[in-house]
Amino acid sequence: MQHLQRTLAATIKQVAAHFPALLLTGPRQVGKSTLLVDCAKHGRTSVSLDDLEQRALAQTDPALFLQAHPPPVIIDEVQYAPQLFSAIKIAIDKEKRPGMFWLTGSQKFHLMAGVSETLAGRIAILDLLGLSQAEIYRRADSAQPFLPTTQWLATARVRANTPMQLMDIYRCIWRGSFPHMVLGELGMRDIFYRSYVQTYIERDVRSLAKIGSEIDFARFLRVAAARTGQLINYTDMARDIGIDQKTIKAWLSILETSGLIYLLQPWHGNVTKRMVKTPKLYFLDTGLCAWLTQWSTPETLEAGAMSGAILETWLFTEILKSWWHKGLTPRFYFYRDNNQKEIDLLIEQDGLLYPIEFKKSANPSINAANHFTLLERLGQAVGPGAVICLKETDVPLSRGVMAIPAGYL
Repeated sequence: MQHLQRTLAATIKQVAAHFPALLLTGPRQVGKSTLLVDCAKHGRTSVSLDDLEQRALAQTDPALFLQAHPPPVIIDEVQYAPQLFSAIKIAIDKEKRPGMFWLTGSQKFHLMAGVSETLAGRIAILDLLGLSQAEIYRRADSAQPFLPTTQWLATARVRANTPMQLMDIYRCIWRGSFPHMVLGELGMRDIFYRSYVQTYIERDVRSLAKIGSEIDFARFLRVAAARTGQLINYTDMARDIGIDQKTIKAWLSILETSGLIYLLQPWHGNVTKRMVKTPKLYFLDTGLCAWLTQWSTPETLEAGAMSGAILETWLFTEILKSWWHKGLTPRFYFYRDNNQKEIDLLIEQDGLLYPIEFKKSANPSINAANHFTLLERLGQAVGPGAVICLKETDVPLSRGVMAIPAGYL
């Protein structure tokens, strides 16, 4: 299988030179272990807590586990043995060397309590998702966090040598971003995603919560996938599945914990009474989302009812990767008021709000950015805006608003 460079590799090497411990979080099968092994210098060993014997040792005798696997070491799926954190802290405080422990975990928020309480100040936490377009097209070195500024655009024009056509994009969306799917045999897509759901999602879910009915949870996954790119309606979801809203919220939290979805929060300014407070749901891998919603080909997906929502999902996740894969935590929001006026994405940076709209159009009109002016009326400082669309080159739509091709991301 061919090898693709990951954007996050440079940040991992920088962090490892300053922090004794590093935690790389992200969904199963996005390449966390492979990335750390690629970044490791000679002499770093690796052990996975998916191995039940190693897991039992780490849980029952953490000190002995670290004697068997001394630093520098990579420990995969460390969420299975939070007992290790105290032993790691003792080892770090004794030796005080950077790069001692590289950890991976597939349940980020499940890990955070133990990490923050025990390893505060000693550990750096980074997030990894599936392969970005920059990584797939071998532009990892030049990838930059997305902001619709003249500087970002100048770099993007140089990077994006070949425009992405409509069906090129939907083939990427339908395939997904898991390395196994990008680098492997596309004919195995159905088998891969079915196995992924059965082996990883259902197993990890059982470790986080008691699922009364696996049939209900499988139905929940499909219902959630069908609502990607939309405001969450807990009542409708509960009715469609036949469970209560409390369970819906708990299961969504589990998907978020496992790195499978992102809940985009609404932006609140000073006039909070007029703002919708429900988050938007985004699946973080569009291939998994398309498989769960049973679109059999890229062509049927592009022509179907989810076409616009899943394109928005793909664009959003590409922007999110551009930040996370540089080791950065973005401040992302959306805007929607009680008059149904909406801005798909707001990026808050250095006191400015950058408004973004997603459009399945090769010729978006100036009206696509009409709602951007709402921010100025609310007294907010607004940076350049963008309508990310299917054009082949970037063009100005109005003063301060650019139409940006999806292929630039």
